[in-house]
Amino acid sequence: MVTIETVVVTVLPIIFLIILFGGGALFRRKNIDMDGKPPINKVLFYASKYSIIILWGAMVLQSWGISIAIVEIPAFITGIALILWIFGFLFLFLGRFELGSSFRLGTPREDTSLRVDGLYRFSRNPMYLGVYGTVLASVLYTLNPIVMFLGVCVIAIHHKIVLAEEEHMKKVFGQEYREYCRRVRRYI
Repeated sequence: MVTIETVVVTVLPIIFLIILFGGGALFRRKNIDMDGKPPINKVLFYASKYSIIILWGAMVLQSWGISIAIVEIPAFITGIALILWIFGFLFLFLGRFELGSSFRLGTPREDTSLRVDGLYRFSRNPMYLGVYGTVLASVLYTLNPIVMFLGVCVIAIHHKIVLAEEEHMKKVFGQEYREYCRRVRRYI
């Protein structure tokens, strides 16, 4: 039986991926390379990015009744997971739209603008907060040890990506970025 929970869990990542890859097609039409330069080891970078999709898929499967949980999941844990899922995707959607044509997977190969408005007034990395929220939601929703291990790896690698991207931003935007860092925290 399809429930509101199943629809929400399934539709949010599908819409985000459509926007992500559809936006990439629009970027290519404007001769903009959405795939920036991986700021860390290329294999690790892309493995972590695609692992997010696996983690989202685990939560979608669980929501459709294909249980991958190894224990009974209490309702309050499921509730927390759903709240994290919704807020995580909210941060992903808003962060993506607010970056506009400055969005890249990795560090840009060409000039972009520094975004410091919208969600970026409160967090230097709202999209990464969104990723962390959705990954944690998948872990809690499934309570599967493989999902937990992969989730920890994704968060650790993405934190490393954030640190490398910050070094790139310091080089590109200099004092303006350093002042922004003094005003706004890395995550929250």
